[in-house]
Amino acid sequence: MRDAYQVATVRAAEQALMDLVPDGTLMGRAATGLASICAALLHAAPGHVYGARVVVLAGRGDNGGDALYAGALLARRGAAVTAIAAGSTVHPGGAAALREAGGRVSSPADVGYADAVPAAHPIAGADLIVDGLLGIGGRGGLREPFASLAAEAETARQAGATVVAVDLPSGIDADTGAVEGPAVRADVTVTFGAIKPGLLIDPGAGHAGAVELVDIGLGPYLETEPAASAPQRDDIAELLPRPGAESDKYRRGVLGVLAGSDRFTGAALLSAGGAVHGGAGMVRVVTTQVAAVLVRQKWPETVVTVHPDEGDWDLLGSAGRVQAWVAGPGMGTGPDAAARLTAILRTDLPVLVDADGLTILSQHLDLLPRLAPTLITPHAGELARLLGTDPASVEARRLEHARRAAAQLGVTVLLKGSTTVIAPPDAGPVLVNPTGTPWLATAGSGDVLSGLAGALLAQGLTPAQAGLAGAYLHGLAGRLAAAGPGDGTAQAPIGASDLVRALPAAFRSL
Repeated sequence: MRDAYQVATVRAAEQALMDLVPDGTLMGRAATGLASICAALLHAAPGHVYGARVVVLAGRGDNGGDALYAGALLARRGAAVTAIAAGSTVHPGGAAALREAGGRVSSPADVGYADAVPAAHPIAGADLIVDGLLGIGGRGGLREPFASLAAEAETARQAGATVVAVDLPSGIDADTGAVEGPAVRADVTVTFGAIKPGLLIDPGAGHAGAVELVDIGLGPYLETEPAASAPQRDDIAELLPRPGAESDKYRRGVLGVLAGSDRFTGAALLSAGGAVHGGAGMVRVVTTQVAAVLVRQKWPETVVTVHPDEGDWDLLGSAGRVQAWVAGPGMGTGPDAAARLTAILRTDLPVLVDADGLTILSQHLDLLPRLAPTLITPHAGELARLLGTDPASVEARRLEHARRAAAQLGVTVLLKGSTTVIAPPDAGPVLVNPTGTPWLATAGSGDVLSGLAGALLAQGLTPAQAGLAGAYLHGLAGRLAAAGPGDGTAQAPIGASDLVRALPAAFRSL
């Protein structure tokens, strides 16, 4: 796992370590690591380090000091380094080191800006820009002159310069990933001691680029559990159930899928496909007559039960025994659909609720919380309805709203979107999926995820584990399907059916 820690935890660890080592030790370690990564990035570009044009955007805090000392190390390797002070003062030791190494430190008056950056600003000609404007304690959007410097850096980045953020991009909330105004957009973020949640969760993650962690010795002093964790390949591989010699279809998990309608037949097909390829020993699909015909044709291995359009009906007795349920995709939101969802939620079985099921829940919150393990998989609009807020607010503060919903509803929340966030109902770490891809933004993609995660739930994984493993495999399938055969550099649009077909390859890749 790549564990991320909140600012207060990182600060406490830094202080505990600084009490034991000579002054300047941590800054020296950070600057050395930062300079090394910057040099590697310059080596990957024409011209290498010697003669490269490097601009350091330096605030007055320790991040500015890290950037200035790193600039001094690059200057000693032959780079032409100019530091631009973003205020009236900069870190004195870092500025002195840069000047001694042959670099230049410019004041605001030297580059001629007050409220805006002029057209002839040195940033425009840079090969590498180092963002040391603000540290992990920064909150809110950037103000002037920081905002204009960030805008000029983005213009240079679009023209081919590489932007490296020091610890995190300036303007990003380190604890939440919220971006509340102008902010730096980096190609690479070099973070020190511990990853911060805002580097893993959008919109902050979208500004961070690739995240490189420099070990400065904080590990033993990070005394609390992480605020967020992102799995790596081996973490997911360890979670996945594997059949043994004594396995049969019942021991491998039986999943019930309540999905689809005469109008939305595809939801039943896609959910069933995700479940079939998710490893469940048996998939029982409960749907309407029209959808049932199509499911039997596409997935003959499923056991299909047709429910009446209206009236009282024994869903549980008719469907047969299952170990877990998926309820919601395309099933409608009328009174009879609500009655079927209620019957499932009143069992003691694990349940995954998605799509139309979430719409029903937003109208009948009395169905939650429940004692049995429960996973809901909303997108921002669906979570907004559950919480009585607006989708834009959810998108802007994904971590905050996922945690709030999990605590308030008493369920595990998998918030879909640009960053998939899985929040348990307790105070444990939030889980963040790293395999997401924009190619997943296609109709029916969520239905596939529901079936896949539901199959893992039926095989005995907890809601958080099933959601995390499901999201990880779902993202891998999206990447594989978009890339097709070859080296993956050429990609093409995909549909949800392509995700189902790519799931076996996603499993094999682990």
